[in-house]
Amino acid sequence: MGLVGRLVESVGGSFSSELGIPLEKEKGVFKWFLASILFGARINQTIAINTFKEFEKEGITSPDSILKLGWDGLVRILDNGGYVRYDFKTADKLLEISRNLKKNYGGSLLRLKEESKSLKDLEDRLKALGKGIGEVTVNIFLRELREIWKVDPLPGNLTLLSAGNLGIINPKESKRESLERLKDFYKREFPKDISFIDFESSLVRLGKDFCRKKRCRVCALKSDCRKYR
Repeated sequence: MGLVGRLVESVGGSFSSELGIPLEKEKGVFKWFLASILFGARINQTIAINTFKEFEKEGITSPDSILKLGWDGLVRILDNGGYVRYDFKTADKLLEISRNLKKNYGGSLLRLKEESKSLKDLEDRLKALGKGIGEVTVNIFLRELREIWKVDPLPGNLTLLSAGNLGIINPKESKRESLERLKDFYKREFPKDISFIDFESSLVRLGKDFCRKKRCRVCALKSDCRKYR
């Protein structure tokens, strides 16, 4: 098994697949946007997943349902999921995003995408939906829509960190050059049943859970890491 296969097997692949979100459907796209907002905060990944499941369990996975539920209900769901540290701020954010998405795009993220003239314009429109939507959240969201929306977001810092440690990219190169190196590396191995999105997401997981925390000794990829050797 090549490095891509070992990486995905050890830390997991795409987050949307783990959550069972169908990105091919418009309802699924908003669900993934909601999940990306939860993942975007500096909070434990398990808490973000549990909180998304609380939203899904109560059927609060659309702009209309968020607005109908209101601030108190959103805080309750966030607290039930363990998202206590950011509950008030996130409830405010979700209401603002839902209002702006309804007002400017009829509640449709697909319409927002269709009206965007470039990747930069798309990113700016997403950020303009509400305060607190920054580079991290937008990157999380667009990364897993890379193939479906035919967009090519640059890799985030966690991807660059882990890919650099594994010797896949040169840390001194630009993000655009690093993205091309990642694509070339994936194409060379081209593992069966593993998409480029799975590969990129696994690099994010590795960077977040191991490289950033310097948990090298317990990392399943330590034998491939040029910093550990």
